[in-house]
Parts: sequence; C-alpha cells; structure tokens
Amino acid sequence: MYEKLAEQSLKMMGWTLDNHWPQDLKQCVMIAAPHTSNWDALYARLALKALGVNVRLTIKDSYMKFPFGPFVRALGGIGIDRRPKQAGQQRPSMVEVMSDLFKEHDDLVMLVTPEATRAKQEQWKTGFYHVAVTAGVPIALAYMDYAHKKTGVGKVVYPSGNMDKDMAEIMAFYANINAKFPKQFSVDQRYLDQI
Repeated sequence: MYEKLAEQSLKMMGWTLDNHWPQDLKQCVMIAAPHTSNWDALYARLALKALGVNVRLTIKDSYMKFPFGPFVRALGGIGIDRRPKQAGQQRPSMVEVMSDLFKEHDDLVMLVTPEATRAKQEQWKTGFYHVAVTAGVPIALAYMDYAHKKTGVGKVVYPSGNMDKDMAEIMAFYANINAKFPKQFSVDQRYLDQI
C-alpha cells in the first residue's frame, strides 16, 4: 500500500520512477546522488519506498538512545559504535564497523551520500567502496535527475576489487545526472579523468 502511495505521489509531482532494482537483492551499499538540495531526500525516499527498498542510515550510536532513539530508528537509523570491544584493543575503523553490520543484518541496504555535503565536492569520500568490498556486497546507484524529473535506482555495480575501474564506472553513470543545483554537483575528478 505504501509503495503505491509513494509511486502515485511521485507521478503527481511529475516524476518518473526508474526501476533497475533487483528484487532478490538483500544487501548492498546504496549511493544517493546528486546531493545539492534538501528536496533530494524527499524524492529519493519516495522513489525507494515505491521500489519497496527499505534503506538504513548509519548514525553515531549515542543518537539511538532516548529521547532521539525512537525517532531515528523510525527514519531507518542504525547505530555505529566504534568503541573497542575489549580494553586495550584498537578502535575499529568506520569501514570495519559498517562492514560488520552486513554480518549482523541479513537484509541491509545501507544508504550513503559520498559527496558528504550539499556544497560542490570534486572528490567524493570513498569509504562506501571499501565497505562494499569488505562486506562482499554490490553498490546500487540511486539518483535524482531534475532535468528529466526521473528518480530511482539506475544501476547496480558489483565491485571487482579494481577501485579505479569500478569508481570510473560509477562516475560515468553520475556524470549524466542533472542535479537540482548543477553548479553544486561534481563527480569525483580523480576517476572522471579515467573515463
């Protein structure tokens, strides 16, 4: 019911849904880009709800406690705790902790925004790629194309372990996507040059 409501809402706003989401895919890292406006979150959420994709957002574990916890969980929040498991151990990296979440959750679509800000970034944060490789999961490419009013999941990339090649494929996809504020969006120039 919620899926149909989300799809109808997108249609009423003049948006088309792109569905390259494999129905049997249970685990992946999902990129949401471009990220230049607060409207991006609305269109992305509606598109993913229409596709029946239940995304989760990682957030510092302290936000999972009262009074914010119930609200954060309702929005799909999943806590990240980087404290060492035993005294004297080294603090685990963010990639390690995020990768371990895939061992704990059979169904996990982890949504990330590698631009990390709505301001223009010519280099993306690449932690999402390392998480996907470490966890052995694919990377789904979600997007909002304002020029064509099209949103959804356009492609799924299965990392080969050759980061330059895989990132070039991801950048080639997003290079053709039109942000709400085009001057604030850039694909990662390090990999764009390899396309």
